Order: sequence, then structure tokens, then C-alpha cells
Amino acid sequence: MTVENDKYVSINYTLKNDEGKTIDTSVGKEPLGYIQGRGMLLPKLEEQIAGKNPGDKFETVLEAKDGYGEYHKELVTDVDRSNFETDMPIEQGMMFQAMTAAGPQIVRVTKVTDDKVTVDGNHELAGVRLHFEVEIVEVRDATEEELAPRGCSGGCGGCGGGCGGNGCGDDCNCGGGCGGCGGN
Repeated sequence: MTVENDKYVSINYTLKNDEGKTIDTSVGKEPLGYIQGRGMLLPKLEEQIAGKNPGDKFETVLEAKDGYGEYHKELVTDVDRSNFETDMPIEQGMMFQAMTAAGPQIVRVTKVTDDKVTVDGNHELAGVRLHFEVEIVEVRDATEEELAPRGCSGGCGGCGGGCGGNGCGDDCNCGGGCGGCGGN
């Protein structure tokens, strides 16, 4: 069966950066399953998968603009530590949901001092060229349940998931920050 819209597809993939460092992989784990054409993967990656069959293997490179977008320095800001409503220690790498002029946004802590916390609203893979190695494991008709609309808790995301402003389909009510390679 050939990969086309509304088919259930499972893939094994390895994602690397320009230096060849593995960012994420499904190899040795459960293959990643998704519904083709529903915005669960990066659109350019879905385009590359379309028309393939089980057993097909390929490599592709997505420029940053076709992955998680370009890196925007204006999305990095210093916030007074007192603005964080938490008794937990704040550490580099933690993620928070912040209210912005554009609505809720997931931010990552990149630096912590005694009185300031630097947060970055860019996806952690923004500005990164993505090198994918993909193997099509399975293609089948999706079930009615798999095609039913669902929110993030129901499985939006995956490798390059559309959540977080990257083309989440009409059937996914993400609100940003779910799924995706690199754990965001």
C-alpha cells in the first residue's frame, strides 16, 4: 500500500544536525506512527514520505525554514525572577508556558542568575538544518478512531509534530508545545 493522505503510516527515523550528531531516533524503539496529511509531521517531511511504500528507505535534508523555522533573537528575553510563580528551583533547560501578546507560548530557560531568568521562545531546533534518515515500516488504512479529531493529549505530535505553530492540522487543538523531536 502506498503512503497517501489519511493512511496510517509507521516509520523508523533518525534525525541528525549538520555535524552528524543524532538529535532523535526511533531505531531500536517502537516505530513512529501517524496519519499522513494531518499535520502530525513537518509538512516538507510528509511531502517526502508521500508516495512511498513499506520497505522504502530514503534520506532528506530540511532547511531550518522548512523545519522549526529560523532562529529569532527577539524571542529571547530576560525576565525578573520574581515573575515566576513557582517555589521550585528554576534551572537551565526547564520549560514554562508564558503569556505573550500572541497568546500562550512555551519558553525554555537558557540562563539563570540571582535576579534574572533568560527565556527563549524559539523551538529548540529553530535555525537547525534537519537531516532525516527514514524507513517506511507500515502503511495501512487508518481506523475511524485514528481519523477522529483529537487534542494533543490524544497523540498530536511525533517527529516534527505540527504543534507549536508548524502546521498543526484542523483536527488537532494543540496550543503549542507538544510532541516533536527533541521533546518539545
